[in-house]
Amino acid sequence: MSSDHTSSAQARAQATAQQIKSHPVVVQAQDRFNNYIGQLDKELSRYPVLNQIEERTQVPKAYGVLVCATVFLCLIFINSLALPVSNLVGWGFPAYLSFKAIESPGHEDDLQWLTYWVTFGFFTFIESIALRVVLYYVPWYFPLKTAFVLWLQLPTTKGARTFYISVIRPVMANFQNKRGYNTAPTTSSYTTSAPVTVPDYDKTL
Repeated sequence: MSSDHTSSAQARAQATAQQIKSHPVVVQAQDRFNNYIGQLDKELSRYPVLNQIEERTQVPKAYGVLVCATVFLCLIFINSLALPVSNLVGWGFPAYLSFKAIESPGHEDDLQWLTYWVTFGFFTFIESIALRVVLYYVPWYFPLKTAFVLWLQLPTTKGARTFYISVIRPVMANFQNKRGYNTAPTTSSYTTSAPVTVPDYDKTL
């Protein structure tokens, strides 16, 4: 009698699980997730080191990156680990990709990481001055900083390029104008509040 009751309960549970899986909302969520994983995998395929890790471990790189990101996210909320994890994200991975960019024959990745290091250096300088004040008013500063640094790094967001054009370039333009460092300005598709001399690098941004 008890075995029949158990079998009936299992059957009902399986039927309920099947109904949940076939529900339109669940199916739509699965399709969106698979689409996101596909796009992420395509983007990550640009990095040879991730392709090599995938071949050796037989773990899809998209899932591996998501697991690592989840671990980093958990560690970043532990106060004693927030600073080193944030620094690792800001320095470690970009340093490796910068090395790869230097060794590669093309120049587009050189430009990307040169822009990142200029932007990250500017941000680090400001942080060194105001860190104590910021930590006092923003308890979750390091998670926010990590998210900002990732925004700077990712080629899909091109945050370093945006930050350079919107913040650093106008600041340096005003500084150069006040110090009298200007020469004939070059033609650029980007405009600033003050004329500034820039090399051919500006045209490639």
